Amino acid sequence: MSLVVRSSRFRHVFGTAGKKDANYESVRITKTSWDSNFSAANPKFIAVVTEAAGGGSFVVIPIEKTGRLDPTYPVVGGHQQAVLDVAWNPFNDNIIASSSEDTTVKIWEIPDGGLKESLVEPLIDLRGHQRRVGIIKWHPTANNVLLSAGHDNLIVGTLRGRNRSVRSNARS
Repeated sequence: MSLVVRSSRFRHVFGTAGKKDANYESVRITKTSWDSNFSAANPKFIAVVTEAAGGGSFVVIPIEKTGRLDPTYPVVGGHQQAVLDVAWNPFNDNIIASSSEDTTVKIWEIPDGGLKESLVEPLIDLRGHQRRVGIIKWHPTANNVLLSAGHDNLIVGTLRGRNRSVRSNARS
């Protein structure tokens, strides 16, 4: 019996561990199990869904603020239950949407430089689902178009500024 060793294109590739001052530490990541990344990033900020008592929240950290995160760092916390997904608007780096188990989608405006105090009042509070909302996506080429999909088998599209929403029943 002959032993065959396959050569790999990556045999000469080696990684190095990141330096402590270039990492984000002490971020209390959520323990909710859901099919989501629980984080989103854009050129200005990183958003991470966090563990919170009494409702859902996520933390928004400026990209350049690396190192250990203070336990009292301000959070975005206007949901009544756990946050399941976050997504940045591709046209405005200060606008982020969040979806939650409380059947709502909220749109938030993050000030330049990041949060100085916790944010609990959303820019827009969208209500159109009957069950938890697990997935939200901004349209990549149309400004202010957000789609949300929930456990009620509905896909809701929202056109910001026009107070219209399009509902589609996703049941087959």
